[in-house]
Parts: sequence; C-alpha cells; structure tokens
Amino acid sequence: MNVEVLSIGTELLLGEIVDTNSAYIARQLRDIGVNIFYLTTVGDNLERIAAAIRSSLLRADVVLTTGGLGPTVDDMTRQAVAQATGRALEFSPELLEQIAERFRQLGSQMSENNRVQAYIPAGSIPVHNRLGTAPCFIVETDGGTVISLPGVPREMKDILATTVIPYLRERMGGRGTIKALVLRTAGIGESQIDARIADLMTWTNPTVGLAAHTGQTDIRITARADTEVEADRMIAEAEQIVRERVGEYIYGTDKQPLEEVFLALLRDKGWKLAVSYTGPEGDTFAARLGQGGAVACETCNDDLAALLERLGIDPVQAAEPAALDYCQLSRAEAKRLEAETGADVVIAIVTFDAGTGITALAAHEERSRCYGFGGANSDAPFWAGTWGMSMAWQLARHAVTD
Repeated sequence: MNVEVLSIGTELLLGEIVDTNSAYIARQLRDIGVNIFYLTTVGDNLERIAAAIRSSLLRADVVLTTGGLGPTVDDMTRQAVAQATGRALEFSPELLEQIAERFRQLGSQMSENNRVQAYIPAGSIPVHNRLGTAPCFIVETDGGTVISLPGVPREMKDILATTVIPYLRERMGGRGTIKALVLRTAGIGESQIDARIADLMTWTNPTVGLAAHTGQTDIRITARADTEVEADRMIAEAEQIVRERVGEYIYGTDKQPLEEVFLALLRDKGWKLAVSYTGPEGDTFAARLGQGGAVACETCNDDLAALLERLGIDPVQAAEPAALDYCQLSRAEAKRLEAETGADVVIAIVTFDAGTGITALAAHEERSRCYGFGGANSDAPFWAGTWGMSMAWQLARHAVTD
C-alpha cells in the first residue's frame, strides 16, 4: 500500500510552524509496512488543496491529510476533499452532537461557526475525535481513499493510533512491517562510504542509504517483510555485509552519540583525556565531553592570541589568521598538552573562520585533519569537535585491540 501525506496550512509554508506531523505519521506507517513516497504541503487555498488531493490520488492508494478541519474561514479541508472526490458536503446531526458534547466536557460554549465542522463529504465514514472538537472522516472512492485528520498533534496522534492504523492494517490483511537499523559512523566521509557500499545502495529490499550530518554519516538499512522476524533477519544479513566493508568506522547504532561511546572506551581503559579547544563555542565542546563527568577541557577559549603566546609564537600574528597554519598549530598544542598533563589521549582543536586544524594523540600515534571552510561557518565548531573525537576514538580503539 502506498500512502501520501498532505499537510495543509499556510503557516507551514511560511515557516511559522514546523511540520512535525508528517514525520511522525511517516514513522508510524513505516512500522506497519506502508510505503510513503511523497510528503506534500499546501497552503490554505481551496482550489490548491483540491488540486493537491487529486494529484496525490494519482500517486497513492491512500491520501492522509492533516490540518484545516477547524471552524474558521481558512479551514478548507472538508470542502477541498469533497470537491476533489466529486461529492457534496453533508450535514451530520450526530457529529454536531459530538462537537457540542465535547464543548460541554471542556466547560465551554460552542459557537455558531462550529456547526460547519459537522459537515463532511457525502458518503464518507465519520471518525470521532475524542480529544478535540474537529470530527474527522474517511472517503473511499474508486480512485483511492482520503483520510482527513486534525492538525493538532495530540489529536492527530490519538486518531492515527486508534482508528487509522487499524483501518490500514485491515485493508492490508493485517500483515506487513517495515523495520530499520541505523549504523553510525565516525572518521569517514559520506563519499568514502559510498565508494565502499555503492552496490548495496541499489538494493530494493532491504534498502541501504546514507544520511550525512555535521561531521558524521549514518548508514540506514530498511527491510520490508510480512513479519518482524523476517525483517530482522533481512536487516541482520545486510548489516553483516556493511560491517565487513566499513565496520572499522561504525561506532554505534540508532541515536547513540559518539561522545558516549568514546568516553566509555576511555573509562574501560582507565585512560586520562586532555582537551584544548581554541575558537568559538569551546565551552560547547567541553560540555559534550563532560556529559558523564569524565573530563574537563584543559584550555577552552576563543582567544587565538592566547594560544600563540602559549606556543611561543608572536601573538601579533593573530591579527592575520588567514596566514596561520591551523594544522601545525593544533599539532603543536596537542604535543604541549600531552607533555604538560601526561594524558593518555589528547584532542587539540584550533578553529576560526579562516580554517580549522584538529589533532588527536593516543598511544604514541597521531592523527590530524585540516579544513578551510572558506569563510564564516556556524557548523565549524560542532564539525571540528566531532572529527576530533572520531580520530581520538579510532586511535584509542585500535590501541585497545593491539
């Protein structure tokens, strides 16, 4: 079964509200074996909403709309669904009584304009909204099905779980599931992973795909099967192949953060970590590492001149940062910190708009990375911290197994 989610509301198009409903619906339907190929957003315009519904019905078996079921003039979903499916709106006294009862439960007075919510497309299946005042409905046609849910997340989630998912399961014969596993990598770029597993990314079931984040890339394996047991087996087989090719860079699964794995490794080894971060948001990086109370940043500040002075370099050069070798600075700072603290693992980061230098030391081994962002980049501090941890994790991990 293919489902398209249609989010309705001009506020979504203007960025005033973030559409979290579509993502939530996609996750829930994925788990019951439903395909979602399109997520569409349309503003509060009757003709455009109706056109979007008609287009969606050409692509999907079921169109699931959210939003636009309120009592105000700009709530047009019921009219648009009726127009798109060639039906008239039909008044339901039973729905009006449900709306009135909900207002009584809330201790509020129902306004006259709430009567419009009791109109639904003729012949549709009414769906009770026990948490709100907007009735929902299911319209079954020869060309597909339209299910309209409220835009209020709390109400949408309740109706999705109690009515929509059971309805879809029944239509699919009660079978089918989609499961996913995310393998998290560090110390390797997206293009390098692609070069190693490109052939796997052509599979249709299970599927293998990449999702790049700031300084880190995820590998997602998704399997569709009649049962969870079968889906788990398919994922396990694919995971084994992926690990054979890029396993040295995989540090965890799903939402596991790199800092958690890195710090756990150091605790198991009994190693001391020392960190120096010169650049903006040094305190943020220190907080990432200090989440378990495991380490305090030896030197975290935003003063390039102070770093140069520590290293015995004329601080006047800080006035022309583009002329500095950031990689050499990070190497020198890492060696200084190692000598002064006696730490087993050292991470030294130097990052400003002109460039970034990152050096990790562990077990007498060194790894460095330099990068020029070509101007101000708000992601640079987080990127640098992630790469610093990834290089230190690699060095420490290999030292543990040697």
